[in-house]
Amino acid sequence: MKMDKEEEMAETISEEQAARMNALGKEILRTARNELYLKMRYLDVALSSLRFQMDGEIGSIGTDGQGLYFHPGWLGGAYREDRKNVNRAYLHIVLHCLFGHLYLRGKRDPLFWDLACNIAVESIIDSLSCPCVRRAPSWLRKDVYRRLKNSTKVLTAQKIYKSLTAWGMSEKKRMELEAEFGADSHLYWPDPEENKKRPPNETENNWKQISEQMELNLDTFAQEEASASGDLLEELRVANKKRYDYREFLRKFSVWREEIGVDDDSFDYAFYHYGLSMYGNMPLIEPQETKEVKKIEEFVIVVDTSMSCSGDLVRKFLEETYDVLSENESFFRKVHIRILQCDEQVQEDVRIERQEDWERYMQELKLYGGGGTDFRPAFAYIDSLIEQGAFQNLRGVIYFTDGYGTYPSRMPSYETAFVFIDDGSRDIRTPAWAIRLVLDEAIFMESEEE
Repeated sequence: MKMDKEEEMAETISEEQAARMNALGKEILRTARNELYLKMRYLDVALSSLRFQMDGEIGSIGTDGQGLYFHPGWLGGAYREDRKNVNRAYLHIVLHCLFGHLYLRGKRDPLFWDLACNIAVESIIDSLSCPCVRRAPSWLRKDVYRRLKNSTKVLTAQKIYKSLTAWGMSEKKRMELEAEFGADSHLYWPDPEENKKRPPNETENNWKQISEQMELNLDTFAQEEASASGDLLEELRVANKKRYDYREFLRKFSVWREEIGVDDDSFDYAFYHYGLSMYGNMPLIEPQETKEVKKIEEFVIVVDTSMSCSGDLVRKFLEETYDVLSENESFFRKVHIRILQCDEQVQEDVRIERQEDWERYMQELKLYGGGGTDFRPAFAYIDSLIEQGAFQNLRGVIYFTDGYGTYPSRMPSYETAFVFIDDGSRDIRTPAWAIRLVLDEAIFMESEEE
């Protein structure tokens, strides 16, 4: 459909005028691309990944991840006023693509999500030392950046959105900020409802690869350019930080055990050969009565209920864990899971033996604690349970925390994983013996918004 925009414009103006405007617009964009490339060579692939196309409906300039669509009137006016306007708009759009802003809205308010994405990329552009985009930030920009950085170190769109919605701003204020930070149209950004119905497409995956490769280049081969890239490299690190799949993680805390049930994937070879010998070409297939299923048997979940750990995050973590465990074939007919609440001491110990026990626990969930954070009491308590014979085959411990606490000085006799919720703004350190699992706060909480 968008491929016909140039033809549609030609219906209202002469073909000669349309061709001239199209050629001029593309030349302006090529000039901007070249100027950006000369100063920021690490952007080479990203800058060349959008095809230029004139579009009379878009109003200004924008993208769908594949094309860079421009209104000739807007583009010409922006260029005449100051060529930096075009340079910044071009870079603004490329950064949206690099950070995947087009695909991450979910059920967030579209107006505040658009604003958050615009602030995120504009903050990067304002941090660059490149003369071709450098512009003294207004007082309003400085004030917004200051307020945002009071709550987070790295200004990702997700964190900015969270702050904006918490500010309780009026529609007038939102429009003022949109006028200040908006540089493009988001008209052609994909529909979140359509995104939910399909896996990431080729365009989305392509931008992920470009983003990851750019981070690698800045980290390894382009140290001088990295130093001049402002906040870009840090935000790329946050955006591309590898996160574990929680379901995959729980498989680490599973053991092989035989369970009664029909195994359709195997059969008794004695019957198979008997059928062949007795009837010639008629093997007898008899499924096995038992099968090996990888399931969670015994483990402990410890939740940090200290003052520094959000109660909403604790609840969300337990809900997410329950959802994973209650999926098909995730529970034995009888399990042994202990859920401990702990701040600077163990506040509660709940034994889970059946799925119904967990359902009841979630319905009646109350969080106890609010003191300081010390991981040692929980491990001492678990060790005492082992000594008492409470566990037959403890597979491991999952400790959900914000990371601010005192770790045991010695390695436990069982596998231990510390699960952190992180916005990418800090470096979380764990002992060498611990499995470290970092969940992105925005993505983790996003399931409620998607």
